[in-house]
Amino acid sequence: MNDLSKTREAWLHKAASIFRPRFIEIGMPLPERLHLSVGFGPDGHGGENAVIRGVCISKAGSEDGVNHIYISPELGDTAVVLAVLLHELIHAADDCQHGHRGAFAEGATRLGLLSPMTTATPGVELAAELMTIAETLGEYPHGKVLISRDRRRKLVDPAGQPMPPMSEGPLSSGPKKQTARLLKAQCVAADCACGGYVVRVTATWLKIGAPMCPMGQPMQTPPAA
Repeated sequence: MNDLSKTREAWLHKAASIFRPRFIEIGMPLPERLHLSVGFGPDGHGGENAVIRGVCISKAGSEDGVNHIYISPELGDTAVVLAVLLHELIHAADDCQHGHRGAFAEGATRLGLLSPMTTATPGVELAAELMTIAETLGEYPHGKVLISRDRRRKLVDPAGQPMPPMSEGPLSSGPKKQTARLLKAQCVAADCACGGYVVRVTATWLKIGAPMCPMGQPMQTPPAA
């Protein structure tokens, strides 16, 4: 039977309880209740080349009026998770009212985070504190997920050698990545009233025929590869 006291959510709540006094000190107390989860927020995954590290939902966005915080499952480093959690806790203290400006930026700065505020990385002193907190909490009980096959192929073994992918199959049960490439088609007729109208079209439709601009002029498409 799993020890529920060692779940990721329990670990995050313990971390939040350690941060609470710091928020009181800066006059920006955290809400009494918080929902802390590991997962992708409502906007989903950031795509093949982007990682949404954390998301905070305002009280108005929750049926029970409690802020939800999601920590990306693509994060596995304990100190990084603590930094992201701290970032999202500031949003919760501000109830997401000022984005990364105003009260958020002031609170982040006083807590030891550095600009740009969209990433708000820890300064030297805060980074050292986070390492101490990490030692107190123990290792983050999570095996990070590898949504992008490109990221998976970058794994290395203890000797530093690249590891082959475990599978060439799908990485998740979610929708497949859009792979159709949209090609540019543009009107190049001299002095056409459309002003060089541009559209994007798939190669499949180009095989049927090139589009026309709004003035009825044929549009130039990319040469065949």
